[in-house]
Parts: sequence; structure tokens; C-alpha cells
Amino acid sequence: MLQVGLNPYGLTYYLGLQGHGTPRANSRARGLEGFIELAEELGAKTLEIFEPWIAALDDAGVQALRARLAALGMTPVISSGLNQGPLDSAFRSAERLDAKLIRVCLTSVLCGDRNAWGDKWHELVRGVHAALALYAPRAAAEGRTLVIENHQDFTSDELVGFCEEVEGGVGLCYDTGNTLPVGEAPLDFTRRIAPWVRHVHLKDYNVQFTDEGYRLVRCAIGDGAVPFAEVLAILAEHHEQLTAVLEPGALDVRHVRLLTADWWNGYPPRPARSLAACLQAARRNRLADDADYRTPWERGEDGALVQYELDMIRRSVANMQALGVMR
Repeated sequence: MLQVGLNPYGLTYYLGLQGHGTPRANSRARGLEGFIELAEELGAKTLEIFEPWIAALDDAGVQALRARLAALGMTPVISSGLNQGPLDSAFRSAERLDAKLIRVCLTSVLCGDRNAWGDKWHELVRGVHAALALYAPRAAAEGRTLVIENHQDFTSDELVGFCEEVEGGVGLCYDTGNTLPVGEAPLDFTRRIAPWVRHVHLKDYNVQFTDEGYRLVRCAIGDGAVPFAEVLAILAEHHEQLTAVLEPGALDVRHVRLLTADWWNGYPPRPARSLAACLQAARRNRLADDADYRTPWERGEDGALVQYELDMIRRSVANMQALGVMR
């Protein structure tokens, strides 16, 4: 059912996206070329490509990339976001590469923390509505779909609402690890959004409970809290085939402070059973309270980062193969 491949966000140091332009930059970053080579090694069938990489290519370079992906049997997906500005460049890159899906991050909010944005949260929401009203007709007219991601900012109900308010051109990029940052259990979230999903980010976290809520700690996909067999079974009820990519979490651990009163500012009321299901789901494969949750990036061990990222993506592939997802 899933046509699985890679996106660059679980390999940010290896590819040169993490620390770029700072003293901590990877001097041997592999960029687009290394990304494609690794995808080929892992048998990827989908390649979600960081849009600035495409924008930097001349026409001959794009034509060569199109031919290369076609020969490798990889479906391209353009990866962009409203936090990067207008989507015009993303549309141009999609046209040049003949990509039918444009993944769109809607905001820069992380950890579900609307309260940190104060009144600007409502401004961000208005901006999303306006952007979808502007770009959805263009996507539909071009035969493309904007796949908007649950990027630790919006709930399942809100995402479905975005899809329902426009007439075509918009679907969901479902990040399986990003239900916990907004206080929803993975299975509840999946059931609500499944009909609207058009692309999947396979992500997982180990959860470590704190006095304020819980930390979400990067791990190999399949080693954490997300019950992938059940999630994929729900998606299969609605879709014969979907593109998907492996995306281990960020090198910076996320702290979701939902046990504090202020964290809930900006959220509508929610049934207690919904939060209880989330907290129960977060206990699966959880980290001990006193475990060192830091990644090598957070410990300043930059020399270990490349192998750390590569080991994690390869274990993720092995875990997905064990589930029959990648062959």
C-alpha cells in the first residue's frame, strides 16, 4: 500500500541542513547528491525533496534529475512551507520536476505550544486560511495537491476543517509522530484524518514523562510510541496506495508541556477521554524518567552525528521491512 522512500529531515546533519552557515556546519555535507545515493541504497520509491535544492538547479540539471528519478523508479514530492514565504517557487519546482504533490508546513509552531505565540497564533491561523484560499485553486488547476502537514501545530479536527473549506487541491501529509505534540493519541488522530491523507511521514518518538508533560525523543521508526501496524491498517481502509517517507525526528528534543495550564491557551475544549488516550499511548516504549534524552547534537558530539543519523535511518528501514512495509 505504501510507496516508501525518504525525506531529508531525519538526515539534516548528514545532508548539510543542520548547522548550515554556522561553526557547527558539516564540512562534508552530502546535499542532494548524497540524498539520492542513500535513497537508492535503501530502495526508496518516493523522494521528498527540499525545494531550495530544486530551485538552485538550472534547466539541464532539472531535466537530468527527472530522468534519474524515473530510471530509479522514485516518485518526486516537493517539500516546502508557508514559513518559508509564498509558495510560488514550490509550484515552479513542482512543474519543472513534474511532481504532483507539494508538501506544505503551515506554521513554525512546535511542541503544540500555541501559548508561546500569544495573539500571533490567531494571526498565523488567519494566514493559513488565506494561503489555502489562494493556492488551492492553482494546485487543482495544475493537477497537483498541496499536502498540508500536521507539523506539531494543528489538531486533527482543524486539519480536516482546512481541507473541507476549499474545493480540491488540498489533502493531508500525515506525520505519524506529530499527534502527541498536540495532545492526541496516534490512533484517534489517524481515524479522524484518514480519508484526507494523500502523503505520509513515517515518524516515531520515545516519550519521557516530565513534571510539565513529556519530552519527545528521536528514535528509529518502529522503536517508539507509534503503533504502526494499527495506524497503517486504518489508512489501508481508505487508500489502496499512498506515497510515504521515513523521517526520524529532529536532533533537538521536543518538550510538550501539556500538564501546565498555559499550554492550553488557544485550544478549544477537549474531552478528558481524548487526553487520557494520548497519555496512555505515550507510555508505549517510553524512556525512563532519569534517562539521558539528549541527542549527539544536543551533547555537542558533532563527530558522532553522521553515523548516528545513518544508523537510525537504516534501523528504521529494517523495522518497516519487518512490518512488510518496505520490500
